[in-house]
Amino acid sequence: MANSTNYRCPSCTGPLHFSSSSNRLECDYCGSSYTIEEMDKLYGKKVAEDTVTQNEKQKQAEEKAKKTENWDEAFVQSYNCTTCGAELICEKTTVATSCPYCGNPTIIPGQFKGGRMPDLVIPFKINKEQAVEALKNHYHGKRFLPKVFSSENHIEEIKGVYVPFWLYSGKATGNFSFAATKTHSFISGKYQITETSHFNITRAGDLDYTRIPVDASEKMDNDQMDSVEPFDYSELTKFSPSYLPGFFAESFDESEQTCKPRSDARANQSMKDAIRKTIGYYDTLVETSGKVSTKDSSIEYAFMPVWLLNTKWKDENFRFAMNGQTGKFVGNLPVDWGRFWGHFFAIFAIGMAVITTIAYLLF
Repeated sequence: MANSTNYRCPSCTGPLHFSSSSNRLECDYCGSSYTIEEMDKLYGKKVAEDTVTQNEKQKQAEEKAKKTENWDEAFVQSYNCTTCGAELICEKTTVATSCPYCGNPTIIPGQFKGGRMPDLVIPFKINKEQAVEALKNHYHGKRFLPKVFSSENHIEEIKGVYVPFWLYSGKATGNFSFAATKTHSFISGKYQITETSHFNITRAGDLDYTRIPVDASEKMDNDQMDSVEPFDYSELTKFSPSYLPGFFAESFDESEQTCKPRSDARANQSMKDAIRKTIGYYDTLVETSGKVSTKDSSIEYAFMPVWLLNTKWKDENFRFAMNGQTGKFVGNLPVDWGRFWGHFFAIFAIGMAVITTIAYLLF
């Protein structure tokens, strides 16, 4: 049984949630608010102790699961809500959620993988009301959107999730060769002559990169997480569990080594783009060889704020994501072809009726 922590108001014991507008933890009942530092003094020691204790228990459970082939023990965890006492089940990567029985925000510190908490966090800046309004605006005017997407109850299901990211910093070293041509035409007597000059171009250089972000969750769509970037790193702050109440959060389940190829690919492309900018104008420019090597100087673990809404329609899953800091929104929308053709034939029928009436009056 995993230990959980409910952040409660010291004044009335009501549930607390982190407010993106005040950057404080606020009480849902008496209206009191507290700084991150104040909550860390109250709960920081307990969270740290639970993290260490529960990770030892998790290792024992995984070893037991391997021996008994009962993998449920390795991939799910149960915990008690400290407010209502209910036994709840969650995945082993879940570190922040809410109790479905009493609704209190719940932190499960023992679920931080390997006992490792994030180094950094960007707190939510866009609150739920703003996220809901942005989603409504995104849907506005799309008359052929399936109703399930635009229903008020469904839109309210949007949830704020702290997504785990690795941030890679280091240096890329590149060596490239290019084949280039320049063409010049001129008139000589009765003839137009075209001269083509050929060039071999070599370039080499170093490029420092800082905090290339790569999401570290198997659940998240990589392309979508790339698309909600960029994040404003000026608002990165030292991580504290006190930022989590009121939101969902997942520990990483993809290691730094697993995610590194994605970071390298972005560093390689940046290196190539920088090299190309040093080459003047040519009519043609073809890369004949190129090699980039990267060396990371640091890898930081961070939580990034993302608003998510999942919808299933006609056996296809649709996920909409919004950057919880900047408000950037991404997501594909389907077309309800039944509504489209119904609307089309209704307009067609009205048009035919008007034409028939005019023809009758004229003839």
